[in-house]
Amino acid sequence: MNENKITPVPGTLDTEETPSITQKVITSREELKGVARIWEGLVRMGLGESTLRVVTSVVTISLILIVLWIMGNFYLKAKATGGSLAGGNPQSGMAASIPTATQEVMVNLPSLSITPGLSDDSAITRLARLHTILPTRPRFEVISYVVLKGDTIYGIAEKFNLKPQTILWGNVETLAQDPDLLQPGQSLNILPVDGAYRKWVAGEGLNAVAKYYSVTPDDIISWPGNHLTPDMVTDLAHPNIQPGTMLVIPGGHGEFSDWTSPLIPRDNPAVAFVLGPGACGAISIGAIGTGSFVWPSVYHYLSGYPFDPSINHFGIDVAGMVGTPIYATDGGVVVYAGWNNYGYGNMIVIDHGTGWQSLYGHLSLINVTCGQSVSQGDTIAGMGSTGNSTGPHLHFELRSATYDRASPIPLFIDP
Repeated sequence: MNENKITPVPGTLDTEETPSITQKVITSREELKGVARIWEGLVRMGLGESTLRVVTSVVTISLILIVLWIMGNFYLKAKATGGSLAGGNPQSGMAASIPTATQEVMVNLPSLSITPGLSDDSAITRLARLHTILPTRPRFEVISYVVLKGDTIYGIAEKFNLKPQTILWGNVETLAQDPDLLQPGQSLNILPVDGAYRKWVAGEGLNAVAKYYSVTPDDIISWPGNHLTPDMVTDLAHPNIQPGTMLVIPGGHGEFSDWTSPLIPRDNPAVAFVLGPGACGAISIGAIGTGSFVWPSVYHYLSGYPFDPSINHFGIDVAGMVGTPIYATDGGVVVYAGWNNYGYGNMIVIDHGTGWQSLYGHLSLINVTCGQSVSQGDTIAGMGSTGNSTGPHLHFELRSATYDRASPIPLFIDP
């Protein structure tokens, strides 16, 4: 009958569920007793403390990982929604003023005003340089350099950023104003500045020395490497400078002498006797040239030094081989034929009777004699390397009683 049916009250257990819950409680108690028995066994074995430490460490690490995982997910979710890490509405408060990756920030820039008259061409530009150039420390002392095979006055000067003439004026005693005297093994003075180098001689006056080198006395006194002061010098006419003192003459240069190859006129051949045994006697007659000049060799290229009065080289060096024929550049008479004592070796000088003379140096052999008349293009000698020479070549000069020594190159009719 319906009167005897019992309706379960919410929140209470019905008769059908009660046995299952009771069974679960009994099972949990048995599991706890089993764990307790295991723990007691570990304690009896002396492993209780170690087991406790392991379990504690595992639990601690697990909790830390769980916390990090929760915070990471929360941060990524907040960043993706543009919200605040502190929670709340992402569109309100301070979070709304922080621009996100998808927002554009507009900045009002001041307008550019260009000064009237200022163009791009007048703007200051910065030149990009990949290397920093450090200035070298200035040098005031004279250093030495040993000449190597193949060196020239030009090459040595370039090595030390000097003018070629400085090498000559810094080594007058060694080179005697002649670049052809340069030889391997020589020790040269290398000045710290373009100029001259002079050994002081007793009785000299500083005014006269400065005038010879086209400088002022103060130029010599004020150069730091000379270690002079006005108080030390006292009197310029009789300066207090010890004889033998080497002085740098900044910017100084003298006049090159003309004693190595002077003009030898027909009516005064005696001036050639100082040059060596090739000098000729008096010559009264002889052939007269055409007034034009032809190239003196079969080879048409140069070696060695060009025509350069700044280094006292008043000719050209024509390259070739030993024995190459040498031709008379114009007709005339031989006024010198033989050895030259001042570096040219075997040398020939022809007077052309037109105010011009031609000189041929470093010859291996000579085919003419003193007083002999020659015609333009005659074979007069063979190319060589005698005298102060580092290889076969012809040193060739043209001199004029009116124009002095001149560069031969522009004067040839078949260069």
